[in-house]
Amino acid sequence: MDEKWIVGVDLGGTTIKMAFITTYGDIVDKWEIPTNKKDAGKHITTDIARAIDSKLEEKGRLKNTLIGIGMGAPGFIEMDTGFIYQAVNIGWRNFPLKDRLEMETGLPVTVDNDANIAALGEMWRGAGDGAKNLLLVTLGTGVGGGIVANGQILHGVNGMAGEIGHITSIPKGGEPCNCGKSGCLETIASATGIARIATENLQAHTDSRLWTVYQSAGMLTAKDVFEAADENDAFALKVIDEVAFHLGLAIANLANSLNPEKIVIGGGVSKAGDTLLQPLKNHFKTYALERVGAGAEFRIATLGNDAGVIGGAWLAKQ
Repeated sequence: MDEKWIVGVDLGGTTIKMAFITTYGDIVDKWEIPTNKKDAGKHITTDIARAIDSKLEEKGRLKNTLIGIGMGAPGFIEMDTGFIYQAVNIGWRNFPLKDRLEMETGLPVTVDNDANIAALGEMWRGAGDGAKNLLLVTLGTGVGGGIVANGQILHGVNGMAGEIGHITSIPKGGEPCNCGKSGCLETIASATGIARIATENLQAHTDSRLWTVYQSAGMLTAKDVFEAADENDAFALKVIDEVAFHLGLAIANLANSLNPEKIVIGGGVSKAGDTLLQPLKNHFKTYALERVGAGAEFRIATLGNDAGVIGGAWLAKQ
């Protein structure tokens, strides 16, 4: 009897990552197609259906090989119906994603937020190592996250649970955030936030290696800050400690409420490894209850770009 596969789909603003995945979470094949945002994204479901059919033909397998599709998408989603209220980067507004994709593919479809399926992927086959109580924090251009409790993603009453990046870190006088609030964690702990903090305070630290970088490039990146910190640059270390303080405080408050077994740090900023993780853990321990801190293990995410498709597959097989 032929092995059954699940289709994992991770929809991004530039590309759609897709994979055939076994029921054990092993990737059989993975590929990408461009995200076609013409006509307010209405061709995306057709493109996904055609890509699945093409890949099945390439592998010499029939449609009945596939159990279903698990898909992660950005934006505000009604979880029960797979209805997208708004996905700004895609162009969707009031778009029936689940119904449209099921009609195009003839397969059952499950849809969730892209950050949530990344959390499920890390739980199932990544740094979560099967932990049923897990907190994923992604640090990239923004700050995202997913909360897994008793093996299930927390959605909240209208799908907004897990918006970790919009925890208020600076109640008054904080940097404006894209969400419309100010002082959000995202304005501090994202790659753009780290670069902003370093740039705004650079004039008082012209002896820093970062001053030389700024004079040469005309700008700073988070990567520049971490590289300088790795060379023991005092100003860079100070910037990272400020970021780690806010991040550690926010995660500790979440952990005191959720009592997770694993706290997984993902996204591009996580590539800094212990340069970020060590001060983060120090600040976390200051604000987490002792028993909560003792039960929680920090991990760097391991699945990279595969987290979404693997998490999508986990979602579809439930």
